[in-house]
Amino acid sequence: MDFRATTEQASIRDAVRALCARFPDAYWRDLDGRSAYPEAFVAALTAAGWLACLIPAEYGGAGLGIAEASAVLEEINASGGNAAAAHAQMYTMGTLLRHGSEEQKRTYLPRIATGELRLQAFGITEPEAGSETTRIRTTATKRGDGYVVSGKKIFISRALQSDLLLLLARTTPYDELADKTRGLSVFLVDLRAAVAGGRITIRPIDTMINHHTTELFIDGLELPASALVGQAGMGFRHIIDSWNAERILLASESLGDGRWFVDRATRYASERVVFGRPIGANQGVQFPIAQSHAQLGAARLVRDKAAWLFDHAEPCGAEANMAKLLASQAAWAAANATMDAYGGYAFAKEFDVERKFRETRLYMTAPVSNNLVLAYIAEHVLGLPRSY
Repeated sequence: MDFRATTEQASIRDAVRALCARFPDAYWRDLDGRSAYPEAFVAALTAAGWLACLIPAEYGGAGLGIAEASAVLEEINASGGNAAAAHAQMYTMGTLLRHGSEEQKRTYLPRIATGELRLQAFGITEPEAGSETTRIRTTATKRGDGYVVSGKKIFISRALQSDLLLLLARTTPYDELADKTRGLSVFLVDLRAAVAGGRITIRPIDTMINHHTTELFIDGLELPASALVGQAGMGFRHIIDSWNAERILLASESLGDGRWFVDRATRYASERVVFGRPIGANQGVQFPIAQSHAQLGAARLVRDKAAWLFDHAEPCGAEANMAKLLASQAAWAAANATMDAYGGYAFAKEFDVERKFRETRLYMTAPVSNNLVLAYIAEHVLGLPRSY
């Protein structure tokens, strides 16, 4: 087995690093202080074609795989940036490319590829359902050839920065289903038109990180039949393709964060002199950093396998979930090791450690809690009794 990156993948990493060099720490620090969206950075990513890397060439994209998309997002975070500002445009492709109609692809993908449209909002989570997706209450009622949707969504990031919304809604009442994973459907929504028409209201949620998270209130939203993605009632199955992509890509972002922390901690511990020698000469400082480096290396191997399976249309649920679990844990360990190495300076905003520390903690919880990942592995991989 050849573990070396392909020439194309190495070139992608080099190009993304060069782009990110135009957006230094001060750029991200300023945005974080103002809770602002990185418009200039996202525009640069779009112009360079990186946000269209998963879109097939026939629709104006680069036609690359999840492995290459993972390299893009990993390098953004490893450079000190935050790829969350744009990652949804990649992982929503898991559902749209595999289950969208030819009409939907030809209508939207070329405009997404050029940046004319943004697909950055993924509408699944609800206040009452949380991670129990089969319990969502947002309902799409059949009316004529179309649907009328009403309900509520929470923790929907970048709705204010998106033109389109990939929305999961209930099309069959929960109590009428023997298989509770059925009865949900996916829709591609013109978010701008829905907001302008007063059918969707967006309320920002103030959080500890600059993640542009919102709550959506949907009231009598009329959708044509052409908005349905895939087969009615099979939305839960369709969305899994985006979930697996999402877990692989978020694992990549965590790996990037972890690399950033290890690099900063290593440099600081080598340069900071206390009691006449660099603090990195103390095993109490160097061992946690070295441990984090080892953990990141192991998580990277699982991520790479998950990406390979996804790109070859092989089942990858276990690997995608394990990659997200291990990478987020490794990044969080690296974050804590860096906080300890920097000491009091870690809390000073000018060093960016506290910003990245806050950002990195998110992926232990979202988009799926690591406890639920463990429950998935226990039940679906190991065959243990269901715990929830």
